[in-house]
Amino acid sequence: MSACDCSSHCGPSDLMPLEEALDLLLSHARKVDESEQVPIDDALGRVLAETVTSRITMPPWDNSAMDGYAVNTTDLRQAGVRMPVSQRIPAGVSGTPLLAGTAARIFTGAPIPAGADAVVMQEACEQAGDHVTINRLPVIGANIRRAGEDTREGDEILPAGIRIEPQHMGLLASVGVARVSVYRRLRVALFSSGDELVMPGRPLGPGQIYNSNEFMLDGLLRTTGCEVIRLGIVEDTLEATCTALLKAAEQADLVIASGGVSVGEEDHIKPAVERLGSLDLWKIAIRPGKPLAFGHVGSVPFIGTPGNPVSLFVTFCLFARPFILKAQGVMESLAPRAVSVKIDFDWPRPDKRREFARARMELDDQGKPRISVHRSRSSGVLSSLAWANGLAVLPENKPLVRGDSVKFLPFSELLR
Repeated sequence: MSACDCSSHCGPSDLMPLEEALDLLLSHARKVDESEQVPIDDALGRVLAETVTSRITMPPWDNSAMDGYAVNTTDLRQAGVRMPVSQRIPAGVSGTPLLAGTAARIFTGAPIPAGADAVVMQEACEQAGDHVTINRLPVIGANIRRAGEDTREGDEILPAGIRIEPQHMGLLASVGVARVSVYRRLRVALFSSGDELVMPGRPLGPGQIYNSNEFMLDGLLRTTGCEVIRLGIVEDTLEATCTALLKAAEQADLVIASGGVSVGEEDHIKPAVERLGSLDLWKIAIRPGKPLAFGHVGSVPFIGTPGNPVSLFVTFCLFARPFILKAQGVMESLAPRAVSVKIDFDWPRPDKRREFARARMELDDQGKPRISVHRSRSSGVLSSLAWANGLAVLPENKPLVRGDSVKFLPFSELLR
């Protein structure tokens, strides 16, 4: 694979376009080839390995869409007709054929009795004793849900390759499916490299910082449904890094690390991966998150993200997330859905790279969505991600003024 080697100096012309880098990365994603049967209770977030077809017709019979009175419209000549109530049909009970000139008290979901062709909602009726007055004339088919209007036996209801969401679980249950075939979870091993790192809960020594990236990566991986293997903090030596990489590759389908891919004396990821397999380093025309590493430890893919937390977050969302989804068997679009929103700020000095700014979308006084950006552009300000609810895509080399529209990527799209 040819790519920009970040160990050399790269000018603007050496920056790889985002789309090219993503296509190159995705070309190496290999779908897991193992599947398992799971109860639908445990299927949330899993990827369907086989298409699901309906086992039954739903609804299996015409039924009432609301509480009211089942009637035959030929018995109703004008509003105000008073009719005897010949039967009562609650949900779960099949009534008898409707007697001519009568109405049946019926409840939501109950089967429509033979001979009835409409349901009059109870608010349009007045019942007194065993008679009811119909105050509004219905049309044929009013308030009736027809058999099979949801699904029919043999219909494809869910295609292979989708991630199961709550509405899918409900649909599966509605047609009697109790278990589904899903791809096994992608196993992803992650570790942190750096003698300066300390786990939260322990006191900090001179020059030390808390290991926030491991926890953020763990959370990001879990949003994609991965099985996460955390290997902790690795000592800043080449041998320790090689040992950690080998251990990770033995257990996982993908290895991810943050930082350590530069060429400093204490950056051991790059030589370690190269010793154990291969590594390509790319400089991508985005801000933040320009450096991205991809390679293999043996035959196991490796992704190295920047060490700065905001850069890590952005590169994970833009690159690692779609790679992981494809490897898990997702066949839907891997691109997050962006919305066009007007900006509430001026942007007179755009970057030469496409910028993914931490942004917050809110409604203005007229109820229209507007986005503002965080005051800091530093990729080390982790609090900016907690402040934001998405990323504003600011085009390269294009000044913007308040009221212009840009693409906005909500976190609800990036963290699912």
